[in-house]
Amino acid sequence: MILKLPVLPVFAALLAVGLAGLVGAPQSVDVNEPAVQEALKFAVVQHNKGTNDLYLSDVAQVISAQRQVVAGSKYTFTVRMGKTPCRKGATDQECSVHQDQALARPYTCKFVVWSRPWMNEISVLEEKC
Repeated sequence: MILKLPVLPVFAALLAVGLAGLVGAPQSVDVNEPAVQEALKFAVVQHNKGTNDLYLSDVAQVISAQRQVVAGSKYTFTVRMGKTPCRKGATDQECSVHQDQALARPYTCKFVVWSRPWMNEISVLEEKC
């Protein structure tokens, strides 16, 4: 006996998975979401702690931002960074990236941040600049 599956329900299921993306797969996110901003800010702070530069760097442009749900949220950012006029250790300063490209010395970074807010944990898993 040959089992015949209804074509329409199978096609609809495949289409739904294709449109919605795979569960647990990275998804693009809105950079303005508070949790996304917190993860990106954390990555930038850790990046600045790890450099020998006298001046802070900051995000000039977010090229891409994705979130993957994996026992928390794993954020992957590709950003254009640039130097600011603010020295490391300075407090209460508004630090924007230099507008002059020669002073900003732009460079691209990829940050992977894992956040588990219910455990008050956040860490940078990967940084490539």
